[in-house]
Amino acid sequence: MNQPRSIRRVSASRPTLEGAGVRLRRAFGFGDTSLTDPFLLLDDFRGEHPRDYLKGFPWHPHRGIETITYMLEGTVEHGDSMGNSGTIGAGDAQWMTAGSGIIHQEMPKPGKGGRMGGFQLWANLPASRKMMDPRYRDIARADIPVVESAGGVRTRVLCGKVNGTRGPVQDVVIEPEYLDVTIPPGGRFTHPTPPGHTVFAYLFEGRALFCDQKNPYSYEAEGAGYFDLQRGPWVESEHLVLLSDGDHLTVSTEEQAARFLLVSGKPLREPVAWYGPIVMNTQEELRVAFEEYQQGTFIKKK
Repeated sequence: MNQPRSIRRVSASRPTLEGAGVRLRRAFGFGDTSLTDPFLLLDDFRGEHPRDYLKGFPWHPHRGIETITYMLEGTVEHGDSMGNSGTIGAGDAQWMTAGSGIIHQEMPKPGKGGRMGGFQLWANLPASRKMMDPRYRDIARADIPVVESAGGVRTRVLCGKVNGTRGPVQDVVIEPEYLDVTIPPGGRFTHPTPPGHTVFAYLFEGRALFCDQKNPYSYEAEGAGYFDLQRGPWVESEHLVLLSDGDHLTVSTEEQAARFLLVSGKPLREPVAWYGPIVMNTQEELRVAFEEYQQGTFIKKK
């Protein structure tokens, strides 16, 4: 490894109201998709008050993408137009390929103390696979390996490989990696990344130093609001770190521990036509998708 990645951009996640009235934080989404290609959206839906999330995400369609849900607390009950149903809980994940089209619902339920939390990531599908058959991959907590590394670093490997240990989700078009990394105080994490792949981290606990960049003016940054004047070397919780190209990255901590999602994937570099929960390549394809949804011909596979 001789080409370290550096920070390209750091941005604060933003409070957003989604679904039937779920309060969450959006790390990215509905902006310039070229920056995070092949990923489209990342939502952080952790909450302490049931009133903020219980209305959930009632029946809605998807086409042309994959949605990846990863739970930390509470549960999400899901059902779809093909008759599938189930529940994912703390530590579980679900990788749903919408493909040609699916109509489903996701309804959060509280865990201990009324808390619930997790993340949903949207990954784009290439034009050649937009209309593939829908499918689910439910991944139980027990099936996600945990890798213990030097200095007490712990990594849950949902997808990809860490120190020779491979995650349970494989054979995905964009060759993704999805890791949940915890670094104790005074720890250091170094990880190889495929050159040319988009790589980002979303810090959701503690704070960390990425890529040994102590000068906060060596990269682009976007705060939580217009009057956010705090800018230091540490990346704080609820911030997204988008990295430049390279073959590895480093993350370190000092007095505080840090926990973050580390995600990478192969860019598609294709046109994106996006409206709501449907992502295609052209406006004409979008028109057809919404017309089919209104006419009841949206679902292609029973």
